[in-house]
Amino acid sequence: MANANQAPSQNPTTRPRISFLGCGYLGATYAICFAELGYEVIGYDVDTAKIESFASGTVPFHEPGLPELLKKNLESGRLRFTTDVQAVADFADVHFICVGTPQRKGEHGADLSYIEAAVVDLAKHLSRKVLIVGKSTVPVGTASWVQELVDRHAPEGLGVEVGWSPEFLQESNAMHDVLRPNRIVYAAQSEWASQLLKDVHRGILELAAVEDREVPVVETDLATAELVKVAANAFLSTKISFINAMADLCEVTGGDVADLARAIGYDQRIGNKFLRAGIGFGGGCLPKDIRALSARAGELGVGESFRFLDEVDGINTRRRAHTVRAVANLVGRTPGPNGPDLSGVRVAYLGATFKPDTDDIRDSPALDIARRLRAARADVVVYDPEGLENAKAFAPELSFVKTLPEAVAGADVVCAMVPWEEFRTLDPEALGRQVAERRILDGMNAYDPEQWRKHGWTYQGIGR
Repeated sequence: MANANQAPSQNPTTRPRISFLGCGYLGATYAICFAELGYEVIGYDVDTAKIESFASGTVPFHEPGLPELLKKNLESGRLRFTTDVQAVADFADVHFICVGTPQRKGEHGADLSYIEAAVVDLAKHLSRKVLIVGKSTVPVGTASWVQELVDRHAPEGLGVEVGWSPEFLQESNAMHDVLRPNRIVYAAQSEWASQLLKDVHRGILELAAVEDREVPVVETDLATAELVKVAANAFLSTKISFINAMADLCEVTGGDVADLARAIGYDQRIGNKFLRAGIGFGGGCLPKDIRALSARAGELGVGESFRFLDEVDGINTRRRAHTVRAVANLVGRTPGPNGPDLSGVRVAYLGATFKPDTDDIRDSPALDIARRLRAARADVVVYDPEGLENAKAFAPELSFVKTLPEAVAGADVVCAMVPWEEFRTLDPEALGRQVAERRILDGMNAYDPEQWRKHGWTYQGIGR
């Protein structure tokens, strides 16, 4: 009979049983996709309503294709959800920590209280050696602290180990990013843990082999694994803010930032991705991650090397006030010392989420700009294909409609802010017949200015 403290036996045909603690966007998507890969999976959260939603086959957020995959794997018996941490501790060989790490109130650093609560609660209920793997985005040094928490709160002598494996999900493309990632990164502290992580990811590599793809695997140390995600997000944020800074320069010199981006994007050292000027980045990752990275660097005595991230953040935040001024200028309301007065201006506002194909409004530049326009007394009528309910709850002072024609009817200016397919393909002549005035702010830089001007529109893009 096996000892209760014995580590799970691993062999080439055995796959470890997996738990995902925290069934928000990250944990739930991973749980569903790993069940699809053939693993036995349990998802855990303290939010009873959320767990009941998943258990009944309903995904409580918008992610294309995920509801169908959830129902399929619930029916297969490979996937279940619970609020019982003891059931989780008894079930899984590998526990992934997927809880949120929001920005601390009044500070730039990351709030790790959800990680601490999840780890301590799990550790207290363990009865055998398991591997706890962080997947949340965290400040460097967190893994060592989590190991200390586990050592302090798990029953003595279990030898529970901590590893790290950062996530790289992009909302609206999350299933693909789990099942067909462009890389796998993980860190382990022993050969035993390393083998477990290989077994955990075997399903992804087997799928890649079937599809004749290669997935790079980087096994590294804990600190590097923690840094990978924040470093990637800091680099992407810098690239976005750079092109937005160039957009400002183009606007005062008569240049076209879209042509500029295309020209420099042909340089393979730079590439053309994340070089579309616009209203700035948002969401639950990039803004908080660059702030947390800068804060952590300061704590470790190397803050001066990361001061540039403060300006990356500043450029991004200033896009919002800049866009409000652009709308005011477009309708002939020159901003005064206290900003513009947009009384009587009806704004057809297209987009509320932080990006297309999601219902996520966290730190959405589009929604923040809409609220600023309303604060300037504009009549702001918002339409978004998926984000209306979340936006309504967050910004009740705005007007919301359920269709595009309702939003644009009688508008003095159209603000196209989020590049949903429905907005990218607007017909300028058909739209012109529905509005009061043919004025458009292209916050997506998605349209051909000359094409819109041909149809009588006053067009204003970003940096062009």
